[in-house]
Amino acid sequence: MPRYVPGARGSAERLPPIKLSSNENPYPPLPSVAQAIGAQGQLAHLYPDMFAVELHERIGAFLGLPAASVAVGGGSVAALQHVLQAYAGPGDEVIFAWRSFEAYPILTQITGATPVQVPLGQDGRHDLDAMAGAITDATRVIVLCSPNNPTGPALRSAEVEAFLARVPSRVLVGLDEAYVEFVRDPDVVDGRAALDRHRNLLIARTFSKAYGLAGLRVGYVAGDPELIAPVRSCVTPFSVSAPAQAAAIASLDAQDELLERVELVVAERERVVPALAELGWDVPEPQGNFVWLAAGERTAQIAGALADLEPAVLVRPFAGEGMRVSIGTPEQNDALLAALGSIR
Repeated sequence: MPRYVPGARGSAERLPPIKLSSNENPYPPLPSVAQAIGAQGQLAHLYPDMFAVELHERIGAFLGLPAASVAVGGGSVAALQHVLQAYAGPGDEVIFAWRSFEAYPILTQITGATPVQVPLGQDGRHDLDAMAGAITDATRVIVLCSPNNPTGPALRSAEVEAFLARVPSRVLVGLDEAYVEFVRDPDVVDGRAALDRHRNLLIARTFSKAYGLAGLRVGYVAGDPELIAPVRSCVTPFSVSAPAQAAAIASLDAQDELLERVELVVAERERVVPALAELGWDVPEPQGNFVWLAAGERTAQIAGALADLEPAVLVRPFAGEGMRVSIGTPEQNDALLAALGSIR
């Protein structure tokens, strides 16, 4: 079984690194959210609400769905794991693009199902024709990642609609939208709107990225209540802590203020991409809070050179393929561009 490899964190013996390896939000929680987290610290001796009733209701209201249409978990990755636990097992197949989020093959094999990896097409995009062609009688779940982690492009609505028309209704499709708040292309699929048209579709979202709560682990899947009920049964009891529940609710209350911070990240993404092009990098269209540098066989060499700088510039290398680089603060991004220029 493959192992999940986290982003590099640097060494305690050196200057604090410029950490662009984990797709974290570079900005801390808003004061109102931090206050909600702190208040729960006084209650750490008590179990959280196992059923996260208020959080389910608030997410449902945010999406325009009943609370029964939502299942929360310890991050969207955990919520997706519960989906696979509910719907796949030995003898079943789970289809996903590759390279995509590295947890997909791990989560699939945990259930005993067989992962079916369909190579990406041009420019780091899903090859939906090939994915539709990979469907067999054993297929139980298909996972789509939009924007795709780690390459960046997002799926467009028209191509997803054409793809879903080819998917048998017995096959569950999970649309992973962990980075949806950073999308600016109006033609990109809107998972929430697609739920109204496709009963066999679920969407997965997280509070880790745009909401800046990566350290608290809270995410969710949403869809038809009949599909969600078995997923809820698979959720580990008490897996979403009281601080995480409170922070997610406070974040929904501060939606407008949080989206202002998202705009800062998007603006930096739009500044960084042309600068990378000037350095010779051909970056696939990024719609998340990261960019993909297809370094091929030089990936380890370049990532190693960046990590050897003082301070280190940490990126997420995929050996022989490329590097995923998170969008940070303007100062962090300037340091990245200077570092890449120095080792070009």
